[in-house]
Amino acid sequence: MVDRLATRGVQTTVTLSLVILVAITTIPNWINVSSITGSFQKKFLFFGTSQTYSSEFDCSLKCSDISPLTNISTDNNAPSESCPEYFKWIHEDLRPWEVTGITKEMVEKGIEKADFNIVIVNGRVYIEKFKDAFQTRDTVTIWGILQLLRLYPGKLPDLDLMFSCGDKPVIEKSDYGQSNASYAPPMLHYCGDDSSFDIVFPDWSFWGWPELNIKPWEILKEDLQEGNGRIKWNERKPYAYWKGNTDVSLARQDLVKCNGSKLNARIDKVEWKHEMEHGFKTADLASQCNYRYKIYIEGVSWSVSEKYILACDSMSLMINPHYYDFFTRSLLPTIHYWPINKTEKCKSIKFAVEWGNKHMNQAQEIGQTGSKYIQEQLRMQYVYDYMFHLLNEYSKLLKYKPTVPKGAAEVCSETMVCSVEGLQKKFRIDSMVKNPADSSPCTFPPSYNRAELEDFLEMKDNLTKQVKMLEESESIGNPTIKI
Repeated sequence: MVDRLATRGVQTTVTLSLVILVAITTIPNWINVSSITGSFQKKFLFFGTSQTYSSEFDCSLKCSDISPLTNISTDNNAPSESCPEYFKWIHEDLRPWEVTGITKEMVEKGIEKADFNIVIVNGRVYIEKFKDAFQTRDTVTIWGILQLLRLYPGKLPDLDLMFSCGDKPVIEKSDYGQSNASYAPPMLHYCGDDSSFDIVFPDWSFWGWPELNIKPWEILKEDLQEGNGRIKWNERKPYAYWKGNTDVSLARQDLVKCNGSKLNARIDKVEWKHEMEHGFKTADLASQCNYRYKIYIEGVSWSVSEKYILACDSMSLMINPHYYDFFTRSLLPTIHYWPINKTEKCKSIKFAVEWGNKHMNQAQEIGQTGSKYIQEQLRMQYVYDYMFHLLNEYSKLLKYKPTVPKGAAEVCSETMVCSVEGLQKKFRIDSMVKNPADSSPCTFPPSYNRAELEDFLEMKDNLTKQVKMLEESESIGNPTIKI
């Protein structure tokens, strides 16, 4: 699991399970475009097509010297597949502005809460930075958007986006009220909750987190899949496991009380100084898939560790989360994970493990269904397609033509690789898109109708209530949950 070690002043910490205070390498100026010169040989990960980008680029060039990527027709290629169902939540996130649209005044109103403004004009990307983000969240997020432009060159419309890189949502519904919801500033962010208007966007960790030695997602996902095969499910340790930073929230400190054989849980507090000194050897995520049950708990807000936990084949015990990210709202209790009562978490975890050990086939099925969801529906291709459809739908709401802000700096993939060293450079090279897609993005689904959405949320709530009733009756002999 991954987590950050400490808070930065008033900024809340990210609710991760792995953290470290210092960067592995010196981080140069975040928009430095010429600290390294000369030709650089690139290695790439990614989608096979008949066309590839050049394997070399000249680090002496500035972004303005490089022609923007052009549109490549996919009309004659195979039709695109349907997007996963969680793409439907894009409609819900943008609904506050569906009637009024988005004006420049609305966007600029978000400056005081944004970390940076990203503007795309004619395929070129410009950044205006307002404040320092924790570690390299901002630059890695920008890197991810640049890779989207490489995957679908010339297909992304002009955009004007405000982005928050903090832990908690920043656009509170209570500040606007029901009648003024459409005047809320549109803000992209890594997570949301029911009391905010933040527009959820994939977090930076999908392109790797060098400070924590966490690989880009497409590579790490394969490591986790390989880790699942090391030990047969019924031979895994019959306990619930969690490892991470307990200092970021009272809930995690309370979780420590659940540690011990009598409560069927193993709770490990990370010693980050030791991890740094020993190369994070005991924090390897793929080696943590040796328990039948893995615990997910929020810290200050959501945690990027959620996908790592779900990918483990272990039955995920989710301590009822308050926050969501872009892919988790379509997860169902007792189908993809087992819900844990946050007010009586030790008792709830103990019951879940006893139930799972009594009904191992059902517990294994829940674990594997959650893992399959992550392995198949959270492929990097879908992450990019989600970004594409979100930004494309956002652009349709704009009531003005975006222009380059005064003082904004142009960024591009070449200069973002040339301006860093160490793991930052390695992870950017590893996650760089090497060729344009040979098909269009997946087919964007229509929105939920009101009745459909209400039925889905009611089903989700009922499944959680059924587990609570089982706990209250202490009936571990009942393997069935009715959907």
